[in-house]
Amino acid sequence: MISYVHTETNSKVFYVGHSQGTIMGLAAFTMPDTVKMIEAAALLCPISYLDHLSSSFVLRAVKLHLDQMLLTMGIHQLNFRSAIGVEILDYLCDGHMDCSNMLAAITGENCCFNKSRIEYYLAYEPHPSSTKNLNHLFQMIRKGTFAKYDYGLWGNVKRYGHFTPPAFDLRNIPESLPLWMAYGGSDALADVTDVRRTIKELKSEPELLYLDPYGHIDFIMSVKANDDVYVSLVNFLQSIGGSSSS
Repeated sequence: MISYVHTETNSKVFYVGHSQGTIMGLAAFTMPDTVKMIEAAALLCPISYLDHLSSSFVLRAVKLHLDQMLLTMGIHQLNFRSAIGVEILDYLCDGHMDCSNMLAAITGENCCFNKSRIEYYLAYEPHPSSTKNLNHLFQMIRKGTFAKYDYGLWGNVKRYGHFTPPAFDLRNIPESLPLWMAYGGSDALADVTDVRRTIKELKSEPELLYLDPYGHIDFIMSVKANDDVYVSLVNFLQSIGGSSSS
């Protein structure tokens, strides 16, 4: 995606990501051939490590080894709107957690989005995901790593030349790459402790925006996000754009 935009526009890319988009971004930025195409990056709810994730829904799915069950069953995509997806959802929720507010069950409580629109949001969330993607995320949660996909001992040797998958070393992100990060105190996925570990491992000092009451969804759906978040984000991008064009 980054390479395509860079080629088509013949210019460096301004990258903006939220949640898993930040995992993909941070991983890509550790790669010299990719990061040289990036002008600057703004990351909402940045995730690399998931050691302190507190989402009741995700933790139960990890505990039940849902990812490995799906792989064993030959199911390549998890879609909670499919017949088997509904059965899985019922199994995860019934008697274990309140999934009447599915967004809160997955992301934790959110302070500031329009809750009268929740049925509309749930028509699209959670998005379907490939089982391999789910498995990769669960691997990182179980192992406390930020690393490439684990194919098993011999699969790793074949692909990486090592028994274990290589880690994405955040110290490889160039100090010269301008970064802006926004995170919240009520996020059950991008936990504050994990975000601060990410920040600590970077060579640079990113521009930071911390909003204590904000949860994971608030950064994109809050009724106050324009003032609370996007003014700062746009100012950051404009400041980089202005300096790079001068």
